[in-house]
Amino acid sequence: MIRDRNIICVASNWFEHPTSKQHIMRLLAEQNHILWVNYHASRRPKLNRSDSRMIFRRLRQAWTGVRRVSRGPSGTIDVLSPLLLPLPESPTARFLNARLLIRQISSTLESLPQYPTQLWLFTPDAPELIRPLQPEKVVYYCVDDFAAFTGYNTALVTRLEQSTLGAADVVITTSETLYERHRQQHPDTHLVPHGVDFEHFASTADVSVEQLPPDIRDIPKPVFGYLGLISHYVDLDLIAGAARRKPEWSFVLIGSVRCDTCALNGLDNVHLLGGKPYDELPRYCRAFDVGLIPFRMNRLTRAVNPIKLREYLAAGLPVVSAPLPEVLRYTPAVHTAETLDRFIAACGTALVASQDGNSAGRRALVRQESWRARVEQLSQVVMGTGSESARVEPALTSVG
Repeated sequence: MIRDRNIICVASNWFEHPTSKQHIMRLLAEQNHILWVNYHASRRPKLNRSDSRMIFRRLRQAWTGVRRVSRGPSGTIDVLSPLLLPLPESPTARFLNARLLIRQISSTLESLPQYPTQLWLFTPDAPELIRPLQPEKVVYYCVDDFAAFTGYNTALVTRLEQSTLGAADVVITTSETLYERHRQQHPDTHLVPHGVDFEHFASTADVSVEQLPPDIRDIPKPVFGYLGLISHYVDLDLIAGAARRKPEWSFVLIGSVRCDTCALNGLDNVHLLGGKPYDELPRYCRAFDVGLIPFRMNRLTRAVNPIKLREYLAAGLPVVSAPLPEVLRYTPAVHTAETLDRFIAACGTALVASQDGNSAGRRALVRQESWRARVEQLSQVVMGTGSESARVEPALTSVG
């Protein structure tokens, strides 16, 4: 594993629900000092409740200054929440943001051991940071087709990503779609799929019915559950249609809401339970019969490698998902569908599978795909001991 480095991680908010970035940096922090930069200048905010709350949270985080959120025997994690102008189309705003970030990052690094510095960019639109910081390694870690996000300036993000690719030493991608795209643009591109916090989600097997959270304990079975952000890419119309056709089924969505959910109004068998602490998610998975990934199929989602897929499987659950390319490789543990009729049929098939006593077989599919294993692979790639243009395929076993 990488060790004795100061790693600048430019990414989304550390304090939100853990994603691949948090999992990776927590492990790297065992032997390195991580400076996590909450970067939030990729899109112009809208005048709505969600963005207003987000602005308030970020103002409060910026007021607290640099926060040390983790300290170990050989590493730390510090979080910097700079006040940035969320005006990505403005050259003046971009210039001021870059100057501010470089000054604050440099100042914070002075308090850390004098180790070589690496820059890990989980966002494509901050190439202005690379040259002034003079890192020993620049890692562009691409987990999404960022230009396809709602609210982003597609042409601008595409142009900035090209600049980032041009300055990066190594490019990490997490899906086949992203890998095929970026390996044409950068000679040292690697496919390293997401990992899973296996032991955490496998602990579902040890949760008794009495230990289920109160807000899900009495929801009628069967329960088709979703974990994750409820945003524009979640097909709520599909969920609503299935709920109307199957009133005896319960649909439970757990996660922060970032979109209009009026499609679900008046449906007594659909339950929006809000966001939950990460530590409690296995208890909620214990109440699920089937895990859902009901994404809309579009440019954004075709490039996605959903972490929740591996979390469901680690919990022993059969899965019903949109036919995402990265999901298809886990067939037959995953049942795919896009239309309402096929979605309902897939849910029925998965429900039967949930009673087959083969939860251990589903767990076996992802047992070797821990985040620690992924970080070891990433360390080899970044430090130059991995093969060029490499692919890391999931080690699948049969669940038949």
